[in-house]
Amino acid sequence: MANQHTVLEGIVESVTTDLYNQWVVALPQSEKTEEKFKSLQKNAHDTTLFIIQNFMDRFNAAAEELKDKE
Repeated sequence: MANQHTVLEGIVESVTTDLYNQWVVALPQSEKTEEKFKSLQKNAHDTTLFIIQNFMDRFNAAAEELKDKE
């Protein structure tokens, strides 16, 4: 069971992969190196976490505002 992913972990992994692939396709052929790929992978993961956390914080704040209005 230690290898089971949560739904959120699965989403993060999927979005990270999509973002990484988009960046790799846009990268000029002359810049496609193993070092660059590793850097893009880390940046894609960090960016995905930032965006999802930001979205969740804003979503939860909006839900709290609606809850308070009821």
